[in-house]
Amino acid sequence: MSQTLSKVVLGILALYFLYLFSQAIEIVNRRHISTDDGVYINSTSSSPYIKELATNLTKHCNNDLCRVQTILDYITNIPYKINNFQAHSPQHTIQENFGDCDDKSNLLISLLHELKLESYFVLVPKHIFVIVALEEVHLTHFIKGLYLNGKKYYILESTAKNSPIGFPLRYQLDEIKAIIEPFQNKKINIKNLEWKL
Repeated sequence: MSQTLSKVVLGILALYFLYLFSQAIEIVNRRHISTDDGVYINSTSSSPYIKELATNLTKHCNNDLCRVQTILDYITNIPYKINNFQAHSPQHTIQENFGDCDDKSNLLISLLHELKLESYFVLVPKHIFVIVALEEVHLTHFIKGLYLNGKKYYILESTAKNSPIGFPLRYQLDEIKAIIEPFQNKKINIKNLEWKL
């Protein structure tokens, strides 16, 4: 009887271990994207703390242009410092008051997400930046954007202090390795990309 019970317990433990292992693999797959340069780790966050920060930063804004520029100003004034380890969470980047392009872009896109602003990560060789969809007349006619499947997005450069919405594209279109939807961590089809007014 005790041998049978031992086998049942061992069987249950083995199944539980397999379940935990499969959950760990799913989390890794959800957060990691492979590129030619290696693996990008998505550290975006949706939390009450990030939501409150986004709301407080933009409380004096009455349009999306103001909201995006205010958040971008906040991010670009966090000191740039290379993080040689795993990407910081948005909260950790704020607490440490420094970050590299991964850390600052993760914080930027997390804040934009809380304001329901459509934005994506763009991975290029040894760098990451964010694009955001805005329908502002001042931008549409005067600032170049990255057109993804016919829709215009503006570059947000988290590492350039006090940079404006619509930062210039410093890469060739064929250097864009991936455009990633941040909260599902899925690559967007980029067969039809253009850089124009």
